[in-house]
Amino acid sequence: MLDAAGEDAQGVTKTKIIYSGGLSYTQSKEYLRLILDRGLLEYHGTRNRYRLTQKGVEYLEMFKRTRALTEI
Repeated sequence: MLDAAGEDAQGVTKTKIIYSGGLSYTQSKEYLRLILDRGLLEYHGTRNRYRLTQKGVEYLEMFKRTRALTEI
């Protein structure tokens, strides 16, 4: 979900984020709320878009590095 949000610097729609997760709509809404509450995403209501925060960018980079290190 964070990957999808980082695809466009202008932000992405809720629909794009939800579909990217491959989860049910209900699960996706819960995860979206969680990552918003954790400060990884921010919502821009005037444009109806979600965008990664600096904290979200750093988290996503760290996650990708960790995943690369654990691949066999």
